[in-house]
Amino acid sequence: MLKQQAKLFNKLSIGVDVFVICAAFVLGYYVRTRFHGKLLPLYDYVWVLIVILPIWFYLLKHQGLYASIRRFSVFDIFSKLVNSHLLGGLFAAAIIYFVGRDRYSRGLYLTFLCASFLLLFLEKVGVRVALGFWRQRGFNIRNLLIVGTREKAHKFHHLVKDHSDWGLKIIGFVQADEAVADSKIGGHNVLGRIQDLEAICKSHSVDEVVFCIPKDLVKGVEDFLQDLQELGITVRMVLDFYDMPNCKKDISFFHDTLPVLTFHTKSLDAQQLFLKRILDICGSIVGLGITTLLFPFIAFAIKKYSPGPIFFGQERVGISGRSFLCWKFRSMFVDAEERKQELLAQNEMNGAIFKIKDDPRITKTGSFLRNTSLDEFPQFWNVLKGDMSLVGTRPPTPYEVAQYENWHRRRISIKPGITGMWQTSGRNKIEDFDEIVRLDLHYIDNWSIWLDICILFKTVKAVLAGSGSY
Repeated sequence: MLKQQAKLFNKLSIGVDVFVICAAFVLGYYVRTRFHGKLLPLYDYVWVLIVILPIWFYLLKHQGLYASIRRFSVFDIFSKLVNSHLLGGLFAAAIIYFVGRDRYSRGLYLTFLCASFLLLFLEKVGVRVALGFWRQRGFNIRNLLIVGTREKAHKFHHLVKDHSDWGLKIIGFVQADEAVADSKIGGHNVLGRIQDLEAICKSHSVDEVVFCIPKDLVKGVEDFLQDLQELGITVRMVLDFYDMPNCKKDISFFHDTLPVLTFHTKSLDAQQLFLKRILDICGSIVGLGITTLLFPFIAFAIKKYSPGPIFFGQERVGISGRSFLCWKFRSMFVDAEERKQELLAQNEMNGAIFKIKDDPRITKTGSFLRNTSLDEFPQFWNVLKGDMSLVGTRPPTPYEVAQYENWHRRRISIKPGITGMWQTSGRNKIEDFDEIVRLDLHYIDNWSIWLDICILFKTVKAVLAGSGSY
């Protein structure tokens, strides 16, 4: 029943959002006509909503604003709407500009963005306040019975207690083991032992039973699940199988049949990964366009100071150990790889990476290309192919990977990038490979599409300033 109510509420939320976005567009139009300039009649701009509505719906859903809004604070709603309007504004503007440039008003579009953000924020906060007001008067409350009296049960109790606006009410605890337990936990009675679970549910108003039990007690739960199913009571299980604090956990169903608990140390958010790929494709196309324009000049300069090929392709290790050919404009003499052995003793880095300042293998043109990062422009082709990303970890060579410690290898669990946290953190000042890996792992653990955009802006700033390269 509650699930059906949630689905109905989501449909109503979507309908209200469509109305609010359309109202924001109309409001933006009349605000724009009141201040400066002339616009075409409103119906000449209505087609823009065909672009805006699906993008807004996708982003609002991705931000979780069609899930239970009771979980979010006012600041959470504010930040999620900011993210939605920044990303949505950029994508929608690009589409609108190329589809109908002659029937497009930038002033109207900016006014609409402000109106959309303001009205959606007022709507979401208003709904949250109204639902909280409703629940405080006893409506839409779910009564929970917690099975377990150990640490997990206490954590769950505190989480519910700290979020009273969720509409969850704990009616008591049930002891799952034979140890002596307190008669009360957090002000709630321990109503009996797990053997009495069926009788307890019959004598109390229970919407859901939440099992918060350690893995050593899970084995005997199956019979109780069957009893609760017959009673028509929803059952939730707080999993406590393995304690892996550095891993993210996901519960899913394999082919809608087999329940699977997944531990992963990198983001598996398919929606954000899709946006990352779109950003990679758009960025690589722009980068290849710039590379094409600069190619004649770079090719002439490379050939002038060093005979040999213009491009340099080197085997690198990509995501999960896959090998690929990484391309650069050649910045060294053609015998650079053979001479590397002679220079190993001069390596200025500690660990599985080789780098020296004033490398004698670098040509005069190569020095300029490296200082301006122009040597890396052919990697936009690797990005377009999907071997690399605009932002990621530095792609290592197989020789470097062979020297990795186990914890180093997590840096190759994602696609390598043209730029990353190491490059934007003063790469010429970091001499310890372990510190580079820590920056890479920080990126992996905190990755989001917004973090990528911030790193790209920092990279452009660093390249224009000529800092961080040698």
